Amino acid sequence: MALTPSNMLPLGTAAPDFRLLGTDTRYYSLADFSAAPLLVVMFICNHCPFVKHLRTGLATFGRDMQQLGVAVVAINSNDTQAYPADDMPHMQVEVQQTGYVFPYLLDESQQVAKAYDAACTPDFYLFDGRQQLIYRGQFDDSRPSNQNAVTGTDLRNAVTAALQHKAVSAQQQPSMGCNIKWRTAP
Repeated sequence: MALTPSNMLPLGTAAPDFRLLGTDTRYYSLADFSAAPLLVVMFICNHCPFVKHLRTGLATFGRDMQQLGVAVVAINSNDTQAYPADDMPHMQVEVQQTGYVFPYLLDESQQVAKAYDAACTPDFYLFDGRQQLIYRGQFDDSRPSNQNAVTGTDLRNAVTAALQHKAVSAQQQPSMGCNIKWRTAP
């Protein structure tokens, strides 16, 4: 498994728009999350060992954020032809098995991942109520290769600061994971 860091999109960047199909057969766009005080956008997939390592923590995080009124959306941008375990039917099974309460969307064209400058799975972005980027980086410092507990501390601390109208620390560590599986040009 190749270790790829996130690209660290510049803070203050406006959330790029999207319109993607979710596992619940509904289409979602950025506007669907505009009423929330914060929006977390996660680039994940089904087969990545880094995401598998976090999946229970991501499900808990999603439930916790739902209680706080924070919007969470997950996007899978992997090439599903080369990686069929990441296709929509498998995404639907993943939602059922993990208990994800947030929309899980498929970015078949990979244009949304490119707009967010996403590089790896998982890759995390936190936007404020104006949908401006205030955090991008790791969920926490747990990896499949270490013994650190999955807590979501880094992302949770950013959410807590923002909800308390405090500045989010500029000391942000890149997420690490598998590279997004880009479709090769024909």
